[in-house]
Amino acid sequence: MSRYRPPGPPKARYITSEGERVLREELQYLWKVKRPEVTKAVSEAAAMGDRSENAEYIYGKKQLREIDRRVRYLTKRLDELKVVDRPPEDQSRVYFGAWVTLEDEEGDEHRYRIVGSDEIGAQKGYISVDSPMAKALLKKQVDDEAIVTTPSGRKSYFVIEIEYCGA
Repeated sequence: MSRYRPPGPPKARYITSEGERVLREELQYLWKVKRPEVTKAVSEAAAMGDRSENAEYIYGKKQLREIDRRVRYLTKRLDELKVVDRPPEDQSRVYFGAWVTLEDEEGDEHRYRIVGSDEIGAQKGYISVDSPMAKALLKKQVDDEAIVTTPSGRKSYFVIEIEYCGA
């Protein structure tokens, strides 16, 4: 049995200026702070003698590999990203970086910001521009209907408000 995994769909190459700042801070922290700390711990563990049964040494080397992998990824990813740092000309439509307030069929309101795939996660309400929801919302205006296909079926949302940061 092969371990081959086909490559995933390409990620959008857009990021907000806040998202780029967060990624650059992470890269700086990993390279200037975390990696030197782990390198020092590994060299101290290596000085203790037999490395084959030295848990601190083995764990430290694993940490270094993970840090180096993340540093390589961030360096490469930051080089290929395009920073979107200003709102679009037509702010009446949904584009990258927009905060969109929606109303679902039950009358509940939801608020999302359309951002790059590298920015989603910790921030509540951030959705990737590659997600089905964002794809359904792109280029919609206030009072337009967006139909999203979800695992539980098709859902309908109405655009109530569109905002852009710094607008």
